[in-house]
Amino acid sequence: MKAVVCGAGRVGYGIARALAREGNSVTVVDWSAELIDKVTTDLDVRGVVGHGSHPDALERAGVSDAELIVAVTHSDETNMIACQVAHSLFGTPMRIARVRAQSYLDPRWRDLFATGALPIDVVISPELEVGRAILQRVETPGAFDSALFAGGRVQLLGLKVSEESPVAGSSLAQIRELFPDLRLMLTGIEREGRLFVPDENDPLLADDEAYVVIEPEQLHRALDLFGRATPNIRRVVIIGAGNIGVYVARALERLGGMKVRLVEADKKRAEAAADQLRKTVVLHGDGLSPGLLREAGADRAELVICVTNDDKVNLMSAVMAKGEGARHTICLVNEQAFDTMRESLDVDAFVDPRATTVSTILQHIRRGRITGLQSIAGGKAEALEGVAMATSTLLGRPLDALELPDGIALGAVVRGEEVLFPGADNVIKENDRVLFFSEKAMVSKVEQMFRVSLEYF
Repeated sequence: MKAVVCGAGRVGYGIARALAREGNSVTVVDWSAELIDKVTTDLDVRGVVGHGSHPDALERAGVSDAELIVAVTHSDETNMIACQVAHSLFGTPMRIARVRAQSYLDPRWRDLFATGALPIDVVISPELEVGRAILQRVETPGAFDSALFAGGRVQLLGLKVSEESPVAGSSLAQIRELFPDLRLMLTGIEREGRLFVPDENDPLLADDEAYVVIEPEQLHRALDLFGRATPNIRRVVIIGAGNIGVYVARALERLGGMKVRLVEADKKRAEAAADQLRKTVVLHGDGLSPGLLREAGADRAELVICVTNDDKVNLMSAVMAKGEGARHTICLVNEQAFDTMRESLDVDAFVDPRATTVSTILQHIRRGRITGLQSIAGGKAEALEGVAMATSTLLGRPLDALELPDGIALGAVVRGEEVLFPGADNVIKENDRVLFFSEKAMVSKVEQMFRVSLEYF
């Protein structure tokens, strides 16, 4: 596939890297010669210095024979016009744009993004995607990663194995023997920086980061077994009243049963948040102030969510909140270099806006055979959900006899309301949703499994 990516910032870089790794022909457009130099030096992509919405720049990028344009510059308007130009002048089939301003996304204006108006096939809002990711973490505070698939019928969890965990030292085969009624699949282990798909006899070790697939109804039991059980969340403190902070606070208000306090250093932004929120207490002040953290109740909070636009403020606020007595912390972190600091800083979960947005975009690019996608461990692996089509070679294959290559694990099969796990005497049928966990190098193999009338492996 030939693709043009407008914008060479964090998100554009991440998308270009993901597409190039999969063998696609990628050209990146950005007005910054410095950013273009970096992306072409680091990645196997072409670069064009120019304005992302200008026809001449898009023409030089080869959009006339591209199958896809992804516009993710810092300007919503540039992204929207880039898609309009690509459609009107060059007939680009698929157009994806990042749109951050919430006014454009108001449901009242849903007809704005249509072929007869602004021809954008997929609108991505990083704030909304990140907000949803954070809310998913709120529901699973004992996990460092969490994602729902198949309409919420199965859940992927990232769980660190504690020394006290009942499953420490046990393999998947032993876990099944010890807990025969536990519906769980161990799909991935990250150990000392290396992520791999284990076989059923590989033991879990203390400090491993394990990726498991479960039914949401068994969430609390899975947390117990991995030594990650947590009390119910009743008190939440949010540091940062930007779009993400306000979105999360409003969602928690709708859920009910929680006391939410929001801290914002900018007075005008704090006042705007107070006007938008009904039940949340908004405090104006510095999230790095111990006194203000105590006033906000961080010392008694089950969860502190740090979502300012400064990674360092988020990290330090989380560390200070833990020092005050907060039970769990979630940090918004843009810079991937900080990933290795999560454990040493005792931060429970990082949310990377770039990874979240890239996962969403890749899911739409692969639409038709892949219906769900989540990037894992900074891109080291992916969880992919697809539909078994009528002529798929997956049909009729017993779950225990798929003979998957190394680096790929079957997570679960969803058939209507029924969830099937490996180990059951079942076969894959037409229209089943199949969830795989794959090391990055093997993702193309998973995609091939969902292509109709094609052999795979």
